[in-house]
This record gives sequence, structure tokens and C-alpha cells, in this order.
Amino acid sequence: MPALGMAQETGLILAWRKAPGDAVKIGDVLMEVETDKAAMEVEAQAEGYLADIRAREGENVPVGNVIAVIADEPVEVAAPSDTTPADAQSDDQPANPPSGNEVIMPALGMAQDTGLIVAWHKAPGDPVAAGDALLEVETDKSVMEVEAGHNGFVAELRAEAGDNVPVGDVIAFISAEKPEALVQRKASIRKDAKPEQQEAPVSSNKNETSHPGPRLAASQPPAGNRILASPKARRLAAERGLDLARLAADGHQQPYHVADLDHLSALPTHSSSDTASVFCHVEARVDRRGYDAFRAWLAGEGQIDDLAVWSAFAIASLRAAMPTESKQMVAQAYRPLRRQSVRFCDPDLSGLSSVEELQDDPAPAVILRDLTGSAVTKARFGGSTVPAITISDSDSTFEITLEAPAGMLEPETAFAIVHEMAARLEEPLRHLL
Repeated sequence: MPALGMAQETGLILAWRKAPGDAVKIGDVLMEVETDKAAMEVEAQAEGYLADIRAREGENVPVGNVIAVIADEPVEVAAPSDTTPADAQSDDQPANPPSGNEVIMPALGMAQDTGLIVAWHKAPGDPVAAGDALLEVETDKSVMEVEAGHNGFVAELRAEAGDNVPVGDVIAFISAEKPEALVQRKASIRKDAKPEQQEAPVSSNKNETSHPGPRLAASQPPAGNRILASPKARRLAAERGLDLARLAADGHQQPYHVADLDHLSALPTHSSSDTASVFCHVEARVDRRGYDAFRAWLAGEGQIDDLAVWSAFAIASLRAAMPTESKQMVAQAYRPLRRQSVRFCDPDLSGLSSVEELQDDPAPAVILRDLTGSAVTKARFGGSTVPAITISDSDSTFEITLEAPAGMLEPETAFAIVHEMAARLEEPLRHLL
């Protein structure tokens, strides 16, 4: 049962659109669910055959409970279970939970299974209002603030910054009255893992020294050397050529915010030999006369922005070289000498003369730097967490430079991205066709 709203605890199944044994594809409407605000269609997030329906129409099911199973192959289907979801008790739920309102890990996207807790903005015992930001959660696409949803006091936190929590799991309790015993528990990282839960009483003595600020930093680096940072900090670090991993190596506590970039800028720079070992670097040079002629023709269709056009070229090049990438891709484009920075979402999917600037702040899939019209012909920034394409020029040529963290791109993929970008700049009609 997905969480279709921030404060949603249950969902009422109005109707099933598929029956056991039916073939389903990703995007097929599987059922209709009613929350306290609206009725919504829920799509299947896997392809296969509907093997088991575990909740009937008319049942009110807690968020996070299994309501259906989609199998890879056709199987003999069984009748819906007589056990209602409300009767099922998760094995990893702690006993004697505090009284109050539950806060669950919300589904911030339809295909989201888990959410990574970047930071808590409130600590056990803190007063909260329904609209207060309680925590920051990172999904595969962005970092978002999650509101408390209830008025009261934080009675319990069941997960720490850096934990990856399944959607629907209870991550906090908010009580109407300030509780005497404050608890912070360790959440399980995966649904199939059942680690022992640990309770640590939190002192409410106001005279004791506490950590500065309302957010709790991760107590240890997240698994897989993942860097926890706000979207704005990631974007500005990429624009300035700063590597957030160097903060972690320096012992700076995560998650990182814009204010941490000053400390990062003050760290000693890598030597050229270190940079060469950390980043991949590919260059190309193409004749610019084809693009100049194309631009003059395109200008007759309306106002032209090279950043928008080149962003479309860059995203199209990534799609061609990495066909498995997500359909929605954002380009972060800027002109360093003018301190101009803009973002475009899927610029290759609209007309080149009608690419619109994006107003929100999602994580980019590629960085595009425009150094044309300046004396700079090459730039080796390093430090970007996504592929970065720099374009400089001379009287008759464009010079293209691709940089990416080592291990992010296979050599064949890096060469393909540069080849596709160069081909589009040399003969822009390739992009239109």
C-alpha cells in the first residue's frame, strides 16, 4: 500500500483493475485507492503476472502492508487471504510503542521503495507543529523536506541519519504531551533484515551540552561511500568544481549544506597527478561553421539561447550513450565568466527555440559549462559528481571536454558521449533527425 500523502496512515481499496493471473506491465493501472483527500489510481511498478491479491475491495490497509504479488512467470493463483492487513503484525516492530501519532517514511515517488534519511531537523523532546520540517529524505531523484504532519512533541525517533528505510515503515512518533522517557531507536536498513533494536534514553536535562543546530548529523559515513548533501550544495559544488567527497575524507560531518562549501574551498587542492587518477577526461575538436549556420537559421524561428540548445545536445548525447538512463534528465548549464546559471529539464524533448528554464532545484544529470567567447580554451575543473561537459571555442572550432568521476562511466560510454556531442555541434541537423 503506497503512501499517497505525507500524513496518510491507511488506504481504502476501492477497486482492483486487474485479477489474479492477469498479465501486467509497468504503468498499468493496478487498483484505485482512496485516502482522506482523494481517490487515486495506483500503477504497477513491476512487469509480470498478478499472482496474489492479499486485500479485498473495501478494505482499509495500513501503508506499507503487502497487498499484492507480481510474479515473473504465470503461477497457480490462490484466493485472497482471510487475514486482514490490520491483523498482520510486522516482526520487526518494537513492543510498547509510545502513544501518539505515527510518522511513516513517505513515498515521494511512485516507484520509490525506500528513502534515505539525510538529516533530522528535530530531536526527541522537541515541540513540533504540523507544518514544521521534521527531516530530510533523499530518493533516487532528489532530497526533500518531510513535514511532521501533527502538532505535539517528538516522542521517539526510530531511524538515524544515513539509514535507508522502507516506504511505510514508522520512523517517528509525535505525542500530544511531552513524554517523560525519550527514545531513539535504530531502524532496520532492509525489509528482510531484522537486526536487534537498540534503545537509548535521551536525557532531557537542559543544562547538558548538546550538538549545535536542530539537525542530527550522521553518526557514521553512509554505506557504499555515499555522500549526503542538500541538492543546492551538490549543484553549487558541481558549478565550482568542488568534490564533496573531500569533506568526508577530511572528517567533516555529513550531511553537507551550502555553508560547508567554504570549508571545502579552503582545503588544499589536489596535484595534477592526483586529479588524473581520480577523474576521467576526454577531449574533442570540431568545425564550428555548421553550428554557426544552423544557429543563424534557427534564430529566424525565435529567440535563441546557446545554453538551452547545448543543454539539449548534451542530454540527447547522454541518452544515446546510456539508453537505460531515466527519461527525466536535468541539465545544469552555466557561464562561469558571467556567473549565469540555469537548469533545463528534458531540453532535448522540446523544440530548440522553446526550451524553458526550470525553476525548482533537482539534482542534475549533466553539467554544461560555456567558455566560448573568452580567452580560455581548455578547463580542467574536476570534482563534479555527474558528467561535466565544457565547451570553448576559437575562430573556426569548438573544443569539447568531458570530465566525470573515475568509475562512473565506462570508457566506451565516455567516448560515445563526446562523439555524440561533437557530431551534434558539427552537424546540428543530426539532433533534429
